[in-house]
Amino acid sequence: MTQEFENATLCWKAILSDVSKNRGLLTLIEKFARENTTPSRVVFGTSGWRGEIGTDFTFNNLRIVTSAIIQMFKENDPSVMRAMGVSGFEDIQKRGIIIGHDNRFLGRNFAMEVIGLLQQEGIRTWYAGEAITPEFSAGIEMLNAACSINLTPSHNPANYGGFKFNPSDGGPAGSEITTKIEEIANSMMAGSPMLQTVQPQEIEKVDLTRLYIDYITERKTLDLDKIREFVKKEDCIICIDNVHGASRGRIQRIIGESDKIKYLRTEDDYLFGGVAPEPSDRNMKGLEKILKESNALFRLGVILDPDGDRIRHADYNMIIPMNYFGAMVLHFLHVYKGFNGVAVKSVGTSNLVNAIAIKLGIPVRETKVGFKNFRPYMIKNAIERAVVVFEESDGISGFNHTLEKDALFGILLAIETMAVTGKNLSDYLKDIMNEFGYYYPDRSGIEVDRSLAGEPLLKKLSGIRENFKVGTVVDINGSERTVKEVITVDGTKLVFDDGSWLMIRPSGTEPKVRFYIEARIEEGKKAVFSTAERMTREALIKNLQ
Repeated sequence: MTQEFENATLCWKAILSDVSKNRGLLTLIEKFARENTTPSRVVFGTSGWRGEIGTDFTFNNLRIVTSAIIQMFKENDPSVMRAMGVSGFEDIQKRGIIIGHDNRFLGRNFAMEVIGLLQQEGIRTWYAGEAITPEFSAGIEMLNAACSINLTPSHNPANYGGFKFNPSDGGPAGSEITTKIEEIANSMMAGSPMLQTVQPQEIEKVDLTRLYIDYITERKTLDLDKIREFVKKEDCIICIDNVHGASRGRIQRIIGESDKIKYLRTEDDYLFGGVAPEPSDRNMKGLEKILKESNALFRLGVILDPDGDRIRHADYNMIIPMNYFGAMVLHFLHVYKGFNGVAVKSVGTSNLVNAIAIKLGIPVRETKVGFKNFRPYMIKNAIERAVVVFEESDGISGFNHTLEKDALFGILLAIETMAVTGKNLSDYLKDIMNEFGYYYPDRSGIEVDRSLAGEPLLKKLSGIRENFKVGTVVDINGSERTVKEVITVDGTKLVFDDGSWLMIRPSGTEPKVRFYIEARIEEGKKAVFSTAERMTREALIKNLQ
């Protein structure tokens, strides 16, 4: 007997409670996705619009968002066209749009909806099929396309669908574009329209992996010959966990087949084996086991998210978070490859890279959270060109590379680093820390009353920067620390005289306060966290009086 569910959310809850038993309920999710015409509020966050498939992310709502983008094109607003890097609607029609998806449920079906609507307006379309985020970024530049639409919610759980929009420079869409899409889409949603499917007239396919290989070959940031030679000749093992994502098969095409490279979780699975498909430490147990059991001289493991824009590394000795790997990349690209420029990171990222940069005479730029904020340092005509850009949430790119975060870049660069230095990653990291200092980053947070979500929370916590100016002495578990620097790019970051720091960053939409901290000894992290929480609660109480 077929189960009945009131809505897609309840159906998804049943599916995810036991993915092996309830996988067949996906047919009901498709039914909800096709028949549910309830409007949804469209918000483009740091990396696109996301929603639950069948609840918010439905076929009708997808058609509305696509129609909103078409209307935006037709309006020919000069500020939007400049942000997109196009001269107008006719330019978009001629240069075309790349459309594709990760390997989630209904990905191809959703893509066909988008393609049909675009073709109806005389816009050329390329269908990429299953592809990953950095390939869209490279493909836009290689084809001189106007933009891309990538249907992915990145690392979100299996019940989510998503919509990424990238303009002609290949980077994440800026607020000039996303605000306009939101405005038009939400105006349309208010009228609860039911839009009809438009069948594509023809499907012009494009091989984005081939274009990506051509792109990195032309850019020469990576030495593909050295990477391939290392894998061929050295005593090494490389373990790549794709977590059932769309990144599968990419490294084989770039490096070539090798029995020294082990691939995990490459099978089709819309439900990702019941795990959150993110590059987290808890998802790395399988590759850690393989690396520890191997006797190879060089051992590297990586885990990627479904759309290939996030990565975490490991070797025989430790998991290496992006906080450390990004700093290592700066050192490698500058010292070993001679790249000059600036080091760019999100404000909540480890100061190990700062210590390296200061000693090497490299300027550091800290931005708001969100990869799109790195764009000014990644474009070809940038006044300050980045050697590396990275954020603690597992995203990285580098000199003369894509404006999107790129997990493939992270894999290839890790292999080249081993090839050039002759060291495993943890040994290279140890040498760097012995020279530039030891840093121990972490993050946490607290929930607050729901009435504080949004602007009220931002306002209440703004007092922290007023109470803790440069020169203020702070008690951290009985030790006095002096505030050396206050950074207010995104929340409030207090850097102390010993190089430790804390950052208090209120959520703009949720009743949460996030803490990013860094201690100089591992045992000191708890004290810094406690200090951040104390400051937060004192600010909330003070502003309630």
